[in-house]
Amino acid sequence: MIVRSLLVGAIMMSVNGFSYAQPVFPVWPHGEAPGASSSTAQPQLVERSKDPSLPDRAATGIRSPEITVYPAEKPNGMALLITPGGSYQRVVLDKEGSDLAPFFNQQGYALFVMTYRMPGEGHKEGADAPLADAQRAIRTLRANAEKWHINPQRIGIMGFSAGGHVAASLGTRFAQSVYPATDAIDSVSARPDFMVLMYPVISMQADIAHAGSRKQLIGEQPTEAQVARYSPEKQVTAQTPPTFLVHAVDDPSVSVDNSLVMFSALRAKQIPVEMHLFEKGKHGFGLRGTKGLPAAAWPQLLDNWLRVLPVSTEQPKAAP
Repeated sequence: MIVRSLLVGAIMMSVNGFSYAQPVFPVWPHGEAPGASSSTAQPQLVERSKDPSLPDRAATGIRSPEITVYPAEKPNGMALLITPGGSYQRVVLDKEGSDLAPFFNQQGYALFVMTYRMPGEGHKEGADAPLADAQRAIRTLRANAEKWHINPQRIGIMGFSAGGHVAASLGTRFAQSVYPATDAIDSVSARPDFMVLMYPVISMQADIAHAGSRKQLIGEQPTEAQVARYSPEKQVTAQTPPTFLVHAVDDPSVSVDNSLVMFSALRAKQIPVEMHLFEKGKHGFGLRGTKGLPAAAWPQLLDNWLRVLPVSTEQPKAAP
């Protein structure tokens, strides 16, 4: 295991034969999130893999969220803001981040893999710290869409596990003010044009919630109001964006019921939604864990869905 501090800069790695020297930029204008001043979190980057060809980095103690860019050589104008999982204790950067770049870049998608702060580490926004980071991230991408060769009306969020909760929270609570405005970028819409929820943590209802994520987010004895506020299936509105859901029925960590309740909530509001349930795959399969399984089809199924998705009617503002 290798531990080192998180730094803004170029990341060098090799994934599945693809070599990258990736640009990295901060989510917040001064690096550290404004709400991090009350936190004692200590940033670390941990390499958990013993195989150099299969990196498995985990970021912990995040104070200065960052976005790593994987641009497409032949862009199709669409962008995926990636929020990897980690039980709201860490952010897993490769299995649910850099691993995605070869396939999706080849199809023309620009990938933006972000780190986000943990809700239980004393940040001023509390349980809303990850949402604040996601709102700021998508606003930054939209405000700088021309720079990254993306259509500002074709920017979606793709979240895995606890990162799926971040994504679903953004898709249902994008208009809620959860941090003080810092500059003109904060006047740009934070609404994602679509959501991709991969084996997501959704509900905070005790009978189906992922216990670890729930504890980190709202504690062991939350109020009914907290449960409702942080259960995205209870926050769906007519403005929630089109959604693509993927889950394994045999998931032992995050019950498939999380995707099922989100699917039902979206249907109730007549939001376009597509869901793929696979018999096998367990939890956290990403791309690595799908070899020899029907679940290996999920990236192509997502690409098929995105290619026919109507352009959003959202009218974003340009960069100041």
